[in-house]
Amino acid sequence: MAPRCWRWGQWLVWPRTWPPPSRNTLTPAFYQRFSTQTTPQICVVGSGPAGFYTAQHLLKNVINTFTQTAHSERCAFRGNVAVGRDVTVSELREAYHAVVLSYGAEDHQALGIPGEELPGVCSARAFVGWYNGLPENQALAPDLSCDTAVILGQGNVALDVARILLTPPEHLEKTDITEAALGLLRQSQVKTVWIVGRRGPLQVAFTIKELREMIQLPGTRTILDPADFLGLQDRIKEVPRPRKRLSELLLRTAIEKLGPEEASRQASASRAWGLRFFRSPQQVLPSPDGQQAAGIRLAVTRLEGVGEATRAVPTGETEDLPCGLVLSSVGYKSLPIDPSVPFDPKLGVIPNTEGRVVDVPGLYCSGWVKRGPTGVIATTMTDSFLTSEVLLQDLKAGLLPSGPRPGYTAIQALLSSRGIRPVSFSDWEKLDAEEVSRGQGAGKPREKLVDSQEMLRLLGC
Repeated sequence: MAPRCWRWGQWLVWPRTWPPPSRNTLTPAFYQRFSTQTTPQICVVGSGPAGFYTAQHLLKNVINTFTQTAHSERCAFRGNVAVGRDVTVSELREAYHAVVLSYGAEDHQALGIPGEELPGVCSARAFVGWYNGLPENQALAPDLSCDTAVILGQGNVALDVARILLTPPEHLEKTDITEAALGLLRQSQVKTVWIVGRRGPLQVAFTIKELREMIQLPGTRTILDPADFLGLQDRIKEVPRPRKRLSELLLRTAIEKLGPEEASRQASASRAWGLRFFRSPQQVLPSPDGQQAAGIRLAVTRLEGVGEATRAVPTGETEDLPCGLVLSSVGYKSLPIDPSVPFDPKLGVIPNTEGRVVDVPGLYCSGWVKRGPTGVIATTMTDSFLTSEVLLQDLKAGLLPSGPRPGYTAIQALLSSRGIRPVSFSDWEKLDAEEVSRGQGAGKPREKLVDSQEMLRLLGC
């Protein structure tokens, strides 16, 4: 008998932004087919890519998009539910034959350096949430009155943040960036963005697509130090093809003489961005009155080891880089969802074997909370499919609880008694249509709703 699949997750956010935000936004969701209660009842917690790919694979059919998954007659979506607060994982386990935790990495890695708490320092995750319209980040209001911003970390998120800071506002007006964010960006005084990494050009974590976008950004020039690329041409030959192509583009940008047209474009550019390699943050430097970030002290590093074992070690030298905005983009981390679920705080994952949560039969995990915040969407898809396959194998082998389970009927009664009003996927689509409608007047794809209470009012909650 094919399983029914319930899904809890951040319905508000999917599929507009990545990485998925906190489960406490307007949270979780379920999917299921309504038939007899002897049909296997499966609950998936989290509505980012990991959750949807898990649900998709469990359905075992030709569904190939998230929307089709949500519309399947064998699924039901229930949003605006925070697992761990509105309902416990233990209560879910009592109601379902299996529960899959796919709630992602909802927090950022702290820098752990003096001055991190100063105004003018924030996580790139919060900044992305701010301009993407996540309700939880709307109070951020970053101070963009400075000339220089520093982003710590050299991944795709770092490049996305730099692109938003440096793109001419008129180029953003027809995108789905929020009007509040656009208003602040129009007033921004940021002219230079440095993207800092502790290792070298061969270890950057961003991909070639994002790099090309930055290099071609209108009104902006790229600053790379040719000295950082000495000897790189020979080492490029030994790396995998995707890394080779990325490194070749960096190398050409750093050392090749510009043609007349490109030279003219860069000469007239009013903004600039650059990559600073072999630098590790030591301290955020305060302004004279101690009330604002005014710079960052960087330790100069060198590389030891080869291949994947390459690590940055300090040389003993330091340098100070003046700036008024520091954005930390050094990684994400998952948080424990419920006291009943094992959690490794050091690794930031749920201990598991091939997706089976250790010592908790019938409980599974997928995505970043399973393996850590690494990889791209395709990695998450493969990972989620593997967890789903393991669950289905356990189901076939009779390793899951036998007998009927009440599924959402029981959870619905619990939520109702606690004053929680779940929302359906059709509700989500109403909000989606409202955003599109609001954007049409301004010639935008959508104008995002950024207030959770307004969303609920629009749905008559």
